Amino acid sequence: MKTDKNILIAFILNLGFSIFEIIGGLFTSSIAIISDAFHDFVDAFSIGLSYILERKSKKKPDYKYTYGYMRFSVLGAFLTTTFLAAGSIVVMISAINRLFNPVEVHYNGMIIISIIGIIVNFLAAYQTKDGDSLNQKSVNLHMLEDVLGWIVVFIGSILMKFTDISYIDSIMSIGIACYILIHALKNLKSVLDLFLVKTPASIDIDHLKKELLEIPNVTDIHHIHVWSIDGVNNYATLHAVSDVKDLTAAKKAIKECLKEHGIAHSTIELENSKEKCPEHDCVVKVSNSTHHH
Repeated sequence: MKTDKNILIAFILNLGFSIFEIIGGLFTSSIAIISDAFHDFVDAFSIGLSYILERKSKKKPDYKYTYGYMRFSVLGAFLTTTFLAAGSIVVMISAINRLFNPVEVHYNGMIIISIIGIIVNFLAAYQTKDGDSLNQKSVNLHMLEDVLGWIVVFIGSILMKFTDISYIDSIMSIGIACYILIHALKNLKSVLDLFLVKTPASIDIDHLKKELLEIPNVTDIHHIHVWSIDGVNNYATLHAVSDVKDLTAAKKAIKECLKEHGIAHSTIELENSKEKCPEHDCVVKVSNSTHHH
């Protein structure tokens, strides 16, 4: 599969380069390169996990996982994002410590390593640019961040070469770590929203209900729940009230309306106005009692 192959190539490039970075960072005494090596190593781990979970998430639903295995990719994102955030904090502490205890930095070595870093990460970003899955798009974003990070290191190492101000290295390291931490926390929030079964940001429940109530012969919508399994596939359950004998047309129209809102999988319970629904008030009701068809 193309997506699997692209992620695997990005993983090999990232892992190989992170090992090269650690050696280069120790050789040049650059905390910026060592911190980016740690970041790249976590990235490689993240990409490797994404590769495994990309394959796992494509398994068909079974009796153990009736919704399928899509959320395995979300679990991987949670783990790797947590590692990335923790690593960024460790890097910042190390860089701050280096500010007060400066060491000589080999600028020429940094320049060479940063050029290689830009090339390798650009190749990995190019390899994953045509993403046909959320995983691959996430990997591509990581790679683009790495390219930007190495451009910063390249500019910083040239500045240090000509100014001989070594603490620029620590400042760059703190800046890169802060940038990564901010993005990691944003990703973590998105992952937690999925686990907490939050309504997807792209769906406005009130607006959705009002559209559903425009459907002919649908007099009430209640007990509606919308959630996402993996940030891409949205699901919904709801109760619809109608007093017509043949509810086929109404059900079809409801499903079409849900699809227009990005909800591909829905379960609809149809009721008539004489039924007493025990879940009627579980979510604030929107009724078209004044609406006429």
